[in-house]
Amino acid sequence: MRRHLDRGVTVALVLAAGMSAAQFTPGSAGQGGGSTPGTTGTGTTSGTSGTGTTGGASGTPTTSGTGTATPTPGTGSAAPGVSGPQTPAPTTGAGGGTLPPGPPTIAPESVDSASTPSGGRTVSPAPMKEPAREAQQVKQGVANVPDTQAPRKAGPLTLAQLVERARTSDLRVEEASAELRKFEALYKQARWAWFPKFEITVGMGGPIPEARNDGLGGPPTTKASLEGDLDFGKVGVTVFSNGNAVLPIYTFGKLSALEKAGAQGPILGAALRERVRDEVGFQAAQAYYSYQLARAGLQQMEEVSKRLEDAAEKIAALLKEESPQVAQVDTYKVRFFRQVVEARKADVIQGRALAMTAIGLLANAPPGEEVAVVEEDLPLEDEVQPPSLERALELAEQYRPELTAVAAGIVARESEVLIRERSYFPDFGLAGFYDLRFTTSATRQRSPFAYDPYNDRTAGVGLVMRGTFDIPIKDAQLDQARAELDKLRAQEKQIHAAIRLEVTKVHGELVAAWAKAKAFTDAEKSARRWVTSAFAAFDLGTGETRDLVDAFTAYAQVTGDRAKSWFDVRLGMAALSRVTGTPPALRE
Repeated sequence: MRRHLDRGVTVALVLAAGMSAAQFTPGSAGQGGGSTPGTTGTGTTSGTSGTGTTGGASGTPTTSGTGTATPTPGTGSAAPGVSGPQTPAPTTGAGGGTLPPGPPTIAPESVDSASTPSGGRTVSPAPMKEPAREAQQVKQGVANVPDTQAPRKAGPLTLAQLVERARTSDLRVEEASAELRKFEALYKQARWAWFPKFEITVGMGGPIPEARNDGLGGPPTTKASLEGDLDFGKVGVTVFSNGNAVLPIYTFGKLSALEKAGAQGPILGAALRERVRDEVGFQAAQAYYSYQLARAGLQQMEEVSKRLEDAAEKIAALLKEESPQVAQVDTYKVRFFRQVVEARKADVIQGRALAMTAIGLLANAPPGEEVAVVEEDLPLEDEVQPPSLERALELAEQYRPELTAVAAGIVARESEVLIRERSYFPDFGLAGFYDLRFTTSATRQRSPFAYDPYNDRTAGVGLVMRGTFDIPIKDAQLDQARAELDKLRAQEKQIHAAIRLEVTKVHGELVAAWAKAKAFTDAEKSARRWVTSAFAAFDLGTGETRDLVDAFTAYAQVTGDRAKSWFDVRLGMAALSRVTGTPPALRE
């Protein structure tokens, strides 16, 4: 189930981010984008390779995993200098949509104006009309429902709300929580390992032949009590109960080591659950930003479609006037670019729908529930500088759950080695036993020197020593425990190195994404002015169609690159929080 869930989330996010980034450029495919959420594994993740293993002593599981490639942005970052308002008021977006219709006829609009996306609204279809009688019944039923029971529609989720919901309700988190409860139960079992094991037997049987004498071990007093014939006399039944227990007193530290090893289980389970939560939270952020990228891409495509539609109308008017400025081939060029934009729009709509599907999956929404998220721009209002590489490495060393897990595993393995070393020594304990028997057809012997298998009452307490002498087997078990400890220590070094490599990679890509976003933001301003000049020249009859098409192509390309770069900045910040393992409170 977990493998299918990870695969579904991964495919949805890859398609959502990839389709939403392939856009904006008339005549050519847009920039591919999107990042694939890392597959959950016990080990750390890194850009190249890394193996992380955590283990426990006997009774505590050993988990191991191989490093996976961390999804990080491939393009740079941006600065806040964008003309026009940058952050409209958030509105509700529910994703989805159908394939776009043909290019609409829209009046021209100044290209130099700020391309601020307008907030969209989710419009539900009109309800079906009911007959008057049924409508009246529904009205009366609603009136009788108390206000506290009236259904409420959940509002759109912000990024923080979506991440928190994914971290608490995702199915992989539930699985990790169940694993943590198992570790806690194992620890409880290790703490009570000293408790004596009472072995008690209770039984009843018969028939028992008659066995009578004077109760002092003398000869039989009845003929039936003699052996050697078939005269059983007055037969009876016997009832018996016996039991024993051993309370450990001194075990040369084996019980203390077992309890210490068991105590690492909950630490290991909590660290693994936190690692799953970090991965799920990152995937939720990735799906959220993929949706925002697709939504912004649709709005930018609409703007390009408007410009191309206006250019087509202008060319058609000039052709009717038989102006030498244009030719019939110009009509074909503009029509070609318009159809390319519409084709890209279909991919982006599909990507947006997949992003919303991934959001619902990560939020663990029940069937039929629509999960809506707020709509916001990817560019940041204020410039938020990422932490330095040294600070990021310090945070990773402090908060990465894999390091906590492997440290707990080493402590558990050390306790196991201690247990194997002390297994050569015996255990001392306090033993107790009892044996009670009663037979209805036998005389109870009152003399302590008389053997009485029918009516026995014995009990006792004493010191015992228990051990085994399988020395070769114990030698092999000790060598195995030491080898496992050395292996885990080597893997701890690999985990530290892999984490440093992963943090360095993600931090470098975030810094590069920030620089690219700034450059693309400035380039978009220049492209917007270029389009304005080219369109004005074409409108006055002094410009050529080729200049206008080149300007539109450059503007569409840089607009897509700018949106993708800001997507990479946002996703890079989420990736840096994940690879450093910082708690959600420190990320805000």
